[in-house]
Amino acid sequence: MSRQHRDVLSLEWVRLELVRTAYATRGGVLAAMDPRAVLAWYVLLALAPWFTHNLTVLAALFAVGAVSVLLARVGPLVLGLFGIGLVLELAYIAGAAWLFGGDTQTVLALVELTLKLGTVSLASMAAFVSLDPEKLSDALLAMRAPTMLAFGVSYGYRMLPLLVDEFSDVVESYRLRTPAPAPGFLAWRSVVRLVRLVVLAFYPVFLNTAQSVRTTVEALETRGFTSAVTDGRGRRLRVGHLQVTGYDVAVIAVTAGAVAVAFWAGAQWPLFR
Repeated sequence: MSRQHRDVLSLEWVRLELVRTAYATRGGVLAAMDPRAVLAWYVLLALAPWFTHNLTVLAALFAVGAVSVLLARVGPLVLGLFGIGLVLELAYIAGAAWLFGGDTQTVLALVELTLKLGTVSLASMAAFVSLDPEKLSDALLAMRAPTMLAFGVSYGYRMLPLLVDEFSDVVESYRLRTPAPAPGFLAWRSVVRLVRLVVLAFYPVFLNTAQSVRTTVEALETRGFTSAVTDGRGRRLRVGHLQVTGYDVAVIAVTAGAVAVAFWAGAQWPLFR
């Protein structure tokens, strides 16, 4: 069992999860939508919590975000990080209220902010896990964003798994060249060695990344990237396949209806008056 958990929590598993997340390989409800519709859906759900202080409305919007995450099939790595952050935030709320002599109003104010940020985080996970680099880049181009911005977003998505892979290779090479220390109490020497290797790995990773960026730039210039950026025909060719369908409108309409129901429920049954 312990060997199985070590295999799951390995750098290789993290890299694969990042690839699945970046390239939207899990499918889901939002993955089948037009990328512009996905961004519109995200703006709707991400802005709604900031127009109210009602905890009933915020709790309902948080539930809508949680359902969206399930329908978008967000991976366990992203969900785990979100869960850890939420637990730490709740611990911070309790600690701050206790240390600074806060009352119920202080706790409620912090819970309100946590629900707002949690809803935005859930909407972000559901939306951007459903968009691969090409879809997101095409959506930005269709909305008249600068071409270099669209390219930078797409390139950043593609570089993230490569950075994790490069980091894993450098750390493993350092581990092979240095002897393993005696474990010590609670294996503290092994932990110190791992932290030291992680720090030493940063410079080679950045150096190799710079070399990869230079190779990519030269390849793009060879294929006429600068000319395509300045010519409007390149933009029209990239976004010609995008089309908003009835499915996209239906998903946005259902989400807007859920947001409206949340505000109506908050007006009818407020948790705290």
